This record gives sequence, structure tokens and C-alpha cells, in this order.
Amino acid sequence: MSRSRALPFIVASLALTSAIGLQAQETTRSVAGGGISVPGWKGTVDPQEAARGMSVEGAKLEKESDALHVVTGPAVTYWSPANTASGDYTVEATFTEPKYMNLNDHPHPYGIVIAGNDMGTEQETYLYCAAYGNGSFIVRGFGPRPFQMNGRRGETSPAVHRADGPGKPVAQHIAMSVKDDQVTCAINGTVVATYSRADLVQDGKLKSTDGVYGIRFAHNTEGLVTELTMTKQ
Repeated sequence: MSRSRALPFIVASLALTSAIGLQAQETTRSVAGGGISVPGWKGTVDPQEAARGMSVEGAKLEKESDALHVVTGPAVTYWSPANTASGDYTVEATFTEPKYMNLNDHPHPYGIVIAGNDMGTEQETYLYCAAYGNGSFIVRGFGPRPFQMNGRRGETSPAVHRADGPGKPVAQHIAMSVKDDQVTCAINGTVVATYSRADLVQDGKLKSTDGVYGIRFAHNTEGLVTELTMTKQ
């Protein structure tokens, strides 16, 4: 390879290495005054966060007018045991990141949780669909171990809103539906992922598509959740 042709390759490689290094250096920070102040709600942090000594006290869930205000801390899943769904249903909410990436150096996701069983225990299982403010989304679950439904890095979709830049607001309406033998995730009115129930309810994944529903935020992220509702299909 000639020197002139090698130079762009070297520059690109250095940029990639730098970006990976920046992500690796980002550490989970505890939130001052953390904990759950919304009556009836509970939370659980990811196993790797718990292994580092983190707990829900390192993140914050509170009411702010008609919204749920979340600030993390460790990656957290929040739910109320009173919020359950079974059969065919849709769970949806609007997630607003008032200042995109204000607590992190790269995009972090947030979204809807369904099919929660044995929540808060080592046997908990649930599924979530979460959006990033850069136009991407992921579908993930927790069973005996975490599992991925759309790849390690997720997917991009024109349906997912993109922030104009760090510090700018971005909002996503996310809905997860169970109907007949399918589970779908729709973002901003467009179905972005569909899975068969058999792909999800099996050893190593979900116990059932029935269960509690809630919300999930990755680490070092702030957002508002409004109009969290469940409707029967």
C-alpha cells in the first residue's frame, strides 16, 4: 500500500480507536439524592451494575408534574407491581430526552418493558424495546442471562427521531404490542421490529409474554416519561 493511500486508513483507525477508548472510559456515576420516590414503584439494576456495588439508590425515579422523571446512575428497569398485562395488549409511552447526551459521551437508550416475571429476583425475565436519540433502537431481554433480538448494536430506522445535537431535545413514542403469536415494537407510529412468541418464550429467554410492564433507562441518562398506558387489543 502506498504512503498516500495508507494515510487515510491510519487516520480512520486512530479515530475509531479514540472513539472506542472514550466509550470505555465512561463510568457509571451515582445520582445525588437517588432512590425511588414514586409510590408503589420498584426498580432493579442490571446484574453487572449490581456486581460493582450499584443499586437503585444510585439512580432517581420521581414524579415531575404528570411525568416520570428518571436520572441514572446505573442502568435501571422500573415497574409497578400493579401494572400488569396479559393476552393481547399494547404498552406505550412517550420518552423525552430534554438535553440529549447531557450525562454521557455517546448515545444511550430508554424504552418500554413488558413480560416481566419474578421481577427483582435472580429469576427475573422481561423484554424491552429502547430508542437512542441518534436514530437507532435495540430489542433486548433478560432471562437466565441477557439476550439480544436485533444484534449487538441494534438497528437504525428512519422512524426513530434524531436529536439535532448534544444538549438538544429529542422525543420518541415507543409501543410494544402482543397480538396472537407476534410481539412488535413500534417507534413514532412505525413498526420497527416483529418477533414470533415462540422466538421469545423459551428456555433461556422469557417465561411468558404476560407479566408486569414498565420502563428502562441505560446508565448515565436523563429523561421524562409521559402517558405510560396499557390497552387491551
